[in-house]
Parts: sequence; C-alpha cells; structure tokens
Amino acid sequence: MTEPAARDGEPGEPMHGSGRRAGRGARPDRRTGPPVSGSGGQRHPVLTGYDGSNASRHALAYAAGMARRLDRWLVVVHVWQPNGVAFVPLTDRMRWLRTELADADLTGLDIEMIVRPGDPARQLRKITKERNADAIVIGASERFLHRFTGSVPTWLARHARCPAVVVP
Repeated sequence: MTEPAARDGEPGEPMHGSGRRAGRGARPDRRTGPPVSGSGGQRHPVLTGYDGSNASRHALAYAAGMARRLDRWLVVVHVWQPNGVAFVPLTDRMRWLRTELADADLTGLDIEMIVRPGDPARQLRKITKERNADAIVIGASERFLHRFTGSVPTWLARHARCPAVVVP
C-alpha cells in the first residue's frame, strides 16, 4: 500500500510557473514537465530532499541551479518519520514547506512539492524512481557520528537509481 502524497497541483504533474519570477533576467514561463505530444524526449526532474536544516538549504540551492542548467523542473520532497507522540496533518507540513521555500531563489523554475511520512532514505529513493528523476540532491549529514555510522546521504549514495549528489 502506498502512502498518500500531499502535493501542489494534480497528482503526478509538476506545477508550471509556480516558481517566483521577478526582476531583470527573469525567464519566460517554460513547461519542463512531461512531454507535450509531438515532442521528442521526456524530461526528467531534479529531486531534492528538504528538512529545514542548513545542509538541506544548501542542497536546495544546488538542486535549483542544476534544474536551471539542465532545463528541468524541481521536485522538493519533505519526509518525516512518524514517532507516534504528536500527529501533524499533511496540510500543516505542506504549509511549513511552502513557508520554508518562500525565501529560496527558485526564480524561473517549475516546482513540485511532495510531503510524505516514512523512512526518509527509502521514501526519497521511491519518489526518485516514481518521477524518473535525473538526479537526487541531498545535504550532507550535520551529525558527526553519521559520517561514520551511516545516514540518509550514505544510504542513497549506495541505493539510489540515479546519481546522488551530496552537498556539504
């Protein structure tokens, strides 16, 4: 059974024009989602995991730049592990993610936001496969012991179905 994903827009479709466009140098709205009939190839997104940490903010900035350079849309994923103590509805988590992304430079990008419960590493891998992503960009663990004993970036580097970029 698959967990429900709270998304902006229709299920399985990226939001077009949802990135902020402002000021000089703003690029016109481009559709970077699934191909329009008659187009040659299919475009695959760049995916990034976001948890609000400094490392995930750096990963978001890097992923946004990568998506611009590759002319792809950006999928921002927030995964949390339910602990049974406090229940926070998906809508509240989506609102939190939107607030967090408001300060990011996402100019000229089409954005898809996904919020899911579960194991972060496995959910990120699953979503990467579902979206057929070109790359997954994640922040390096800020915990000292994770550098030696394992972490989400370490697990994804070994198990992801696409290139995994770990940003310090």
